[in-house]
Amino acid sequence: MSRKIHTNNAPAAIGPYSQAVVVGNLIFTSGQIPLNPETGVLEGENITEQTHRVCKNLEAVLTAAGGKLTSTVKTVCFLANMEDFAAFNEVYAQYFTEKPARSCVAVKELPKGALVEVEAVAEKE
Repeated sequence: MSRKIHTNNAPAAIGPYSQAVVVGNLIFTSGQIPLNPETGVLEGENITEQTHRVCKNLEAVLTAAGGKLTSTVKTVCFLANMEDFAAFNEVYAQYFTEKPARSCVAVKELPKGALVEVEAVAEKE
């Protein structure tokens, strides 16, 4: 049986989905873009600022679900421009210190014109 997660500390879903779903001991987050949870507005002018916001949003969702960034086992990262890869990695490494498995791809476009989106799978603490 699964449990849907919602926290006001991360942006509300902008579509028909949950911020995360817990199944057994695993947390599956939806992709987080750099929306400010208080305003619902895109935050950050560049990949560095937007990646910080995305990681903070993921941290809030994982915490609400009983996990942590350090309990993340896999991330999937979407970049609007692969030229942002190095700058993205610099910020990402500050948050995902346990180096989970990861995929990172460039996509044609992200919701709301975001430069980055990240989803995660984590274990409950």
